Amino acid sequence: MLIDQFGRQATDLRVSVTDRCNYRCVYCMPEHVQWLPKPQILTFEEIEKLVTIFACEGVTKLRLTGGEPLARRDLSKLANRLRLVPGIQEISLTTNGYYLKEQARSLRDAGIDRINISLDSLRPDRFERITRSNSFDRVIAGIEEARRVGFDPIKINCVPVRGFNDDEILDFLTWGAENRLQIRFIEFMPLDGDHHWKRENVLTQSDILAKIREAETFESISQSRPAPAKTFRKDNGEFGIIPSVTQPFCQDCSRIRITAEGKFRTCLFAVQETDLKGPVRSGAREKEIVELIRNAVYHKWAGHKINDPDFEQPARAMYAIGG
Repeated sequence: MLIDQFGRQATDLRVSVTDRCNYRCVYCMPEHVQWLPKPQILTFEEIEKLVTIFACEGVTKLRLTGGEPLARRDLSKLANRLRLVPGIQEISLTTNGYYLKEQARSLRDAGIDRINISLDSLRPDRFERITRSNSFDRVIAGIEEARRVGFDPIKINCVPVRGFNDDEILDFLTWGAENRLQIRFIEFMPLDGDHHWKRENVLTQSDILAKIREAETFESISQSRPAPAKTFRKDNGEFGIIPSVTQPFCQDCSRIRITAEGKFRTCLFAVQETDLKGPVRSGAREKEIVELIRNAVYHKWAGHKINDPDFEQPARAMYAIGG
């Protein structure tokens, strides 16, 4: 098992398959970005090898991320290979939905269990301002296709930013209930490409609940095990909030990450990384790679320090880390 110095076990591995994305979301990346050259990206074979090693060390859950993971050609073929790795019990995917209509069936057939779709506005004009892409209808069609081929539940990740899209909280809940979608609001985190994040722009969990409380009643759902999202039940469905800024779940964190070019990170906000691609490509013995992983996990810090005076925003933005 991968146990850190605070007794937390790492069981949830997030693998970024590409840093490339067809969107330029204002809270994620700069408008002009330099992508990694293709030879620097982990191959499918290298990803499979690393996932197999992590599975032998106790990882059971896998999430494929990016960038936009569906921009990586033949992703369903990778998913099919990872589905066969002994010990992996669940594979999920986070996507912006742009390519989902064309790929939903192949992803489902390949063994993807769950899909999370990032969507920050239900208004096409605002969606275009956020993503710098006029593709709202295409994303909605992708969501509908994912539901048609059997993905259930489908979670919609929305990042509400104060003064920008925070007037759509209730609209999202109504739309989610009407379409059997689980809405999850995520507090705006300091992972933007231009480093323009400001705390006053964060719509907190308390703010979100206050807006909902003005229109309808809800109750908290008790959880059998620790989870990032706080879940709530209302008359016509459930919703969740991930309060990563104001109520971080660091003390129960089971997540670890591999970037598209093979850097191992034990926290989304880590300022240090461990290179795994180099040892894999140089033919290092599996035992040596395992030792690198175990050592990095053991020294995982207690928390991300967002609320501490000495917090240091990572140089990498979300697209370059993996969502």
